[in-house]
Amino acid sequence: MAGHALFIGFGSSRAGRERIAAQNFEDSVAYAEQLKAAGEIESVEIVILNAHGGDLNGFFLLRGDPERLARASMAPEFQRLAMRASVANEGVGFVSAVVDGEALRSMAAWKEAVADLI
Repeated sequence: MAGHALFIGFGSSRAGRERIAAQNFEDSVAYAEQLKAAGEIESVEIVILNAHGGDLNGFFLLRGDPERLARASMAPEFQRLAMRASVANEGVGFVSAVVDGEALRSMAAWKEAVADLI
């Protein structure tokens, strides 16, 4: 499995835009599945968080090759869905991430850098 991911987080729907947020969520799930079927991403995880008092209500985690993830995030349909999400939901954000073995390698490199400085 890929060591790179794109984290797409979202908060609650904006007042009066609940219908738009729900439809955009469904469209985003379908688009992520299209990306997977086309081989542009390796997998997608869709997470809805239980109420916890924070701003993050859920997220999509798209895993794959970093170049393909970057290309997918610049595609017109991705951009359209991202704009709609920003209009319909609070706290929409996109962050590149390392996961699994790549996260462990990144932490090892960080520990080396810290050791060199102390």
